[in-house]
Amino acid sequence: MNADRLISITTSGLAALCAAAFVATYWRLAPWRSTPTGWYLMTFGAAIGGLGAYTVVVTLIDIDGTTATILRLIRSGLMLTVAGLLVQATRMVRRAQHRRTDDGPTPE
Repeated sequence: MNADRLISITTSGLAALCAAAFVATYWRLAPWRSTPTGWYLMTFGAAIGGLGAYTVVVTLIDIDGTTATILRLIRSGLMLTVAGLLVQATRMVRRAQHRRTDDGPTPE
């Protein structure tokens, strides 16, 4: 295994583990189901963790055929989820900033 594959596996594995730790902790400790921000954070954490895990699996195992096709479809779904979450984050920021300007100037 060359250095670039080792770096890819290590960093992607770390991202997957950190995402799993976040999701497990947030699931247990926060009332995430009751707010849009909570749903956003849980979905984003799970999607990033899934992408990290996908990268580890694909890098470690030389896959082709039907299995590779299924994994690529899962990855595409995860990427669409991340894209949707970024659109949602943009909307949340715009809404929050719009509300701030409606309330008048913010104190400094």
